Amino acid sequence: MTYEQLKHLKPSGFKRKCGVYRDTFEQMVELLRPDLERCGKRGGQNKLSVEDQLLLVLEYWREYRTQFHIATSWGLSESAVCRLIQKVESLLMASGQFRLPGKKQVAENAYRWSVLVVDVTESPIERPKKKQRAYYSGKKRRHTLKAQVVVNQANGQIICTAFGKGRVHDFRLFKLHRIPLLPEQLCLADKGYQGITNLHTLSCTPTKKRRTAKLDSSERQHNRLLARLRVVAEHVNRRLKIFRILAERYRNRRRRFGLRFNLIAAIINFELALPS
Repeated sequence: MTYEQLKHLKPSGFKRKCGVYRDTFEQMVELLRPDLERCGKRGGQNKLSVEDQLLLVLEYWREYRTQFHIATSWGLSESAVCRLIQKVESLLMASGQFRLPGKKQVAENAYRWSVLVVDVTESPIERPKKKQRAYYSGKKRRHTLKAQVVVNQANGQIICTAFGKGRVHDFRLFKLHRIPLLPEQLCLADKGYQGITNLHTLSCTPTKKRRTAKLDSSERQHNRLLARLRVVAEHVNRRLKIFRILAERYRNRRRRFGLRFNLIAAIINFELALPS
C-alpha cells in the first residue's frame, strides 16, 4: 500500500498503520527529501518516492516483517531494502530533530524534571552463538537485551536511555550508567532498584513483603500510590513496543539496537510536543 493510497485514511487509521501521526510523517519527509529525492540527478533514479521510502521503513519498524517479504511487497531487492532502512535511520538521527535530551540535561532542567521515573524493558533476541550466558535473562527466561528508560513523570517525556545485556540486573545497569541527579530531584523506581537510596537519597521504591509477615495497610497504601505515579513509565514502554521491532524477537545485529531504540523514543517525544 503506497502513500497515495494511505493519505486518504483518517488520522486514527494512519496512526494505526504507520505508527506515527500524519504531522510527524510529513516532518520526517521534509528532513529526508534533500537526500532521498534524486529526480534529474545523474545516476540511477529512485523507484519509490520519498514518502514511499519512509513508509517502507516505518512498515519495517511497525510490523517487523523480514526484509525479504518487504522487498517482494515493494518490488525491490532485499539488499536495496536493507540499505534504504539504514540510510533513513542514519539521516533521521543525524538531523538532530529526533534525538533524546540525554542524561547531561537532567541537572540543567531540574526545575522542569523534578520527578523522574526509572524503569527497564527487555527485548528478546535470537540465541547468540557465543557468550550465551551473558544475554540470558532469568526474569524473562530467554536471551534478551535490556533498555533502561528515564521518564519525566509530569508528561511522559523520555529523557535518556541506557542498554545492557539480559543477565545484567536492573539496579546494576543503573549504577553502570549513573544519572546526574540533583539532591532535590525525586526518583521513582520499582522493586528491582532496592538500595537506590544509598546512591540518591530522594528516591522511592515499593515496600517489599517480609517472609515472616504481611504488609500492613500503610505499606500497601504506599505501594498503590507509588504505582499510580510510576505507571507513566509503563505507558512509555507500551508506546515503544507498538513498534514490533522492539517487542518481538530482535533478529538484526545487536550493535544497531540502541540506535533504533533511541530513534523510536525520540519520535515518541516529538509527538508528545505536537499540539493536540
